[in-house]
Amino acid sequence: MSDSPAFPPPPYTVGSVDKAALILLLIRDRGEVRVTDVSNELGVARSTAHRLLLTLAYRGFVAQDRVSKSYRAGRVLVEIGLAAVGELDVRRKARRHMEALASELHETVNLLVLEGSGTRFIDGVEGDRPLRVSSRTGTLLPAHATSGGKVLLAELSDEDALALFPDGLPRITDRTITDPDVFRAELRSVRDLGYGVNHEESAAGLDAVAVCVRDHLGRAIAALAVSVPHQRMAQGLVHAMLPHLRATAEAISGDL
Repeated sequence: MSDSPAFPPPPYTVGSVDKAALILLLIRDRGEVRVTDVSNELGVARSTAHRLLLTLAYRGFVAQDRVSKSYRAGRVLVEIGLAAVGELDVRRKARRHMEALASELHETVNLLVLEGSGTRFIDGVEGDRPLRVSSRTGTLLPAHATSGGKVLLAELSDEDALALFPDGLPRITDRTITDPDVFRAELRSVRDLGYGVNHEESAAGLDAVAVCVRDHLGRAIAALAVSVPHQRMAQGLVHAMLPHLRATAEAISGDL
């Protein structure tokens, strides 16, 4: 929670509202929090932290994982974020192209942007196959573990990309790259090939391939990815999909 407030504190701060806002910032930074985390960070009793989280959950701003009992961003918070993102040209203008690509390939198409050390799925169109990858719109995942994140991180220098992970590259699955040297080699490969792949690095049973969407100055502003069940993603399928994926990314760029 390192952000400085945009305005000076009001003369009569509503303490409970301020604490609720700090909880949301904590979830933004960590992805998920427990009652103990909130208690320690806010300097309040566990019972107070619990009541604050329950109130936020009641209004849909946070949701509790049934297994781990930790709290993450809830439906309402995601909807607010997506409403703001929806104003971005890239999401609005990419939509029809994504629908066409999903219809053409019969696979799920996602649009992602870099958000700190993560990639946020800001839109998605599901394929129509019985066995398909579901849309992940609203989800934030570590960038190094997604195909879209890799192509966006490859736009940075190796040092700048790794600096986004001061505590190291987190492991999501057994296939997630966590060794910095291996990841540097992965970024070099992405730059050489012009695309990134994810082979079960963000979720078991899921593969993906992605390319950049660029603005009129050639800057990467988003990533366009096709997600496929692992059992269907053979090397030949990657190369078969790439021309369609690249053509769609160029069409989106042309519309921006």
